[in-house]
Amino acid sequence: MTLWLISFGLISGITTWLFGFGGGFVTVPLLYTLILTLWGIDSLPAEHAMQIAVATSALIMLFSAAVTTIKHHKAKRLDWNIMSTLFIGIAFGGILGALLALTVEGTWIKWIFIGYLFITILDCYFRPGFMSPTHNVKKVTKAKESINGTVIGIIAAFLGVGGSVMTVPLLRRRGTPMVQSAAMANALTLPLALTATFTYVALSFTSPLNSESGFIGYIWLKAALILICSTWVGLKISERFLSRIPDKWHARVYPLLLSLVLIVMLF
Repeated sequence: MTLWLISFGLISGITTWLFGFGGGFVTVPLLYTLILTLWGIDSLPAEHAMQIAVATSALIMLFSAAVTTIKHHKAKRLDWNIMSTLFIGIAFGGILGALLALTVEGTWIKWIFIGYLFITILDCYFRPGFMSPTHNVKKVTKAKESINGTVIGIIAAFLGVGGSVMTVPLLRRRGTPMVQSAAMANALTLPLALTATFTYVALSFTSPLNSESGFIGYIWLKAALILICSTWVGLKISERFLSRIPDKWHARVYPLLLSLVLIVMLF
């Protein structure tokens, strides 16, 4: 188990830095699979496997988003004027998404996760503006941007995926290069991860897993610690490669990685 967590933590760190994933698309399928394997499909943790995976992922994303936001800010890759309204909406949506995840059966979360992945992959390939960013960008009002941020926060916290799967295509279609899109997606994951993690911890007393050792509410502490440490190593490894990837290939690899995650969740 430990080796799997370390390996996927490294992958999480690399994909977080290069594509703004926040780690959720790597850690949620891994944690879900490990829980079923370790405790068995008829156990109490298995019954709440998706909630555990999503809540634990939120804590890991909080760490990775904080580290990457500081580094990207120092490298001047963040446009806070563009991000400010989205930032507030995502923070609010993160609370709503976390609350929603606690009220829905884990099986539903799994299939919504799969469905959202599928739609996003098709959107990247077939809707104009992602593979080749557009230069005809419409102005967006603050009210609409707040709604965009809230919707992103709800979906991302509900699925434990960090929001990058929505923010990267959104920024990309506004003419933002992949390097900057990934950087801003990491920063926009921070308010979501913060509010979602706070919500999961604050409501930990409602968790049926309180009788199980190694959990705070739905957060699996041992897995979170190992993944956080290995994610940090992955971030350090990939830091030097971000600016070296051509924009065209950066955009092409993004939906391919999402396709791999989709296959894992299906099979």
